Amino acid sequence: MEKVRSAKQLLENIATMNREKSVYQFIIPGKGRFTLVFQEEDEQSITDDAETNPELVRMINESREQYKQGLGMSTKDLLKSMTPKDFIE
Repeated sequence: MEKVRSAKQLLENIATMNREKSVYQFIIPGKGRFTLVFQEEDEQSITDDAETNPELVRMINESREQYKQGLGMSTKDLLKSMTPKDFIE
């Protein structure tokens, strides 16, 4: 799991996400551990990927449950909540 040390580094890694590289797990010191799942606009492609990847199904279901419990936040909210101090060990 990668330690992210700046918002720039986080955005660069998000920008490289695609259908093949659809899950990004990282740690932000001072904030915690995160799992980011790339979802294309085409819902069918997500279904296809989920059918062939049980781990993806588990992560999606876990994410939905956490969202229902109010534990989720948007990427925009996450970035707003960070300060340079969060990236210092």
